[in-house]
Amino acid sequence: MRVTGRAVVLTLLAVVVVAAAAVGGVYLLATTGDDARLPEQASTGPSPTLPQPTTSLVPTVNIAPAEGWPEGGKPTPAAGLSVTAFAQGLDHPRWLLVLPNGDVLVAESNAPKRPEEGKGVKGWVYQTVQGWAGAGVDSANRITLLRDTDGDGVAETRTAFLQGLNSPFGMALVGQDLYVANTDAVLRFPYKEGETEITAPGAKVADLPAGPLNHHWTKNIIASRDGGRLYATVGSNSNVGENGLDQEERRAAILEIDLATGQSRVFASGLRNPNGMAWEPETGALWTVVNERDELGSDLVPDYMTAVKEGGFYGWPYSYYGQHVDSRVSPQKPDLVAKAIVPDYALGNHTASLGLTFSESPLLPERFRHGVFVGQHGSWNRKPLSGYKVIFVPFSGGRPSGPSVDVLTGFVSPDGRAQGRPVGVAIDRRGALLVADDVGNAVWRVTPSQPQTAQRP
Repeated sequence: MRVTGRAVVLTLLAVVVVAAAAVGGVYLLATTGDDARLPEQASTGPSPTLPQPTTSLVPTVNIAPAEGWPEGGKPTPAAGLSVTAFAQGLDHPRWLLVLPNGDVLVAESNAPKRPEEGKGVKGWVYQTVQGWAGAGVDSANRITLLRDTDGDGVAETRTAFLQGLNSPFGMALVGQDLYVANTDAVLRFPYKEGETEITAPGAKVADLPAGPLNHHWTKNIIASRDGGRLYATVGSNSNVGENGLDQEERRAAILEIDLATGQSRVFASGLRNPNGMAWEPETGALWTVVNERDELGSDLVPDYMTAVKEGGFYGWPYSYYGQHVDSRVSPQKPDLVAKAIVPDYALGNHTASLGLTFSESPLLPERFRHGVFVGQHGSWNRKPLSGYKVIFVPFSGGRPSGPSVDVLTGFVSPDGRAQGRPVGVAIDRRGALLVADDVGNAVWRVTPSQPQTAQRP
């Protein structure tokens, strides 16, 4: 399997532009790559517009460099909502789990050491872009417990719940067992309600694809309704398979792990980089959000969310959004392309949609009670920027039922710098929306703007 040599030329030219921008002190990295011609809303919804791919001598590199919030700064909520800091001063918070007693676990994590990731021109470009985006810091390798003891919406208690992990991300509680997805394995820890620290060593349940390349390193997990299985997301080891199919075994997929035996299998495939997962409340279907491929232009390809079908194939790397063939990939597999499932709902081009949680919260205004919240980490391969916000997609009858609505914005400053970047989203025990912000190093809490009577856990 190969990618055309033209991609290498494009990347080399991009390096020159990125390096020149860095030396010149330019804060918004922007090449002479293409600008979006379609309005942002054209790439959202059940039937997004999919124009012909755009090629140029230089691929688009356009990112909001990480800066963090000024003192007192915070995101801008939608009308009818208010946002406050549940916790600040964290170390690259990525993912959230709300425990039954109301405690909130936050995975403070970043990429592991990946000696193969930074090799060559393209690797150098990737590492440079990640550094500007705020992802170049060492991983804290920690899960922190946050506890709001007095019900005021602020975590008064903060403890190191689990330490010495390996780029942790997803978490799931099944009975008295807490499962943590490191970048290379799922571990099980004994959990006792109310404790603020676990010192017992974790028992390995199952290995996850990792290795010295480990391009998409985040691994999320969710437990089945009966608690007998875990589902784990594993992103691809490349953009469109340019590192070879031998590097993609059991990747670009959702794995199913039998907790009784530790055995795993591919549950669904062709998902370039799935992250958030959640069970739809009415139908019980598993939904996920997926980051699609880059370098086909600012108007391609939409990230998406979709119900996940057992045994389903979703196109990567051979095709996108169903059966739209990616000509960069050779040799092709038309038999697989013919089976590619069209995703359910587009979330915008290059938005880096990561977080996903369904809402049935009676606390939030009516228009945010039935649907899904999505955390969009933000683009690097689109002009103008896309994502860098939290959105809500209404649902009815177990399906998306309308256009998305912005919930939190303002993560990018007027001069184009990232004050924050939303990642994981969750509903807390009182029904408020929690948002992990890995550049702002905060967890934000979203509630109605009208005063509410404090409810104790």
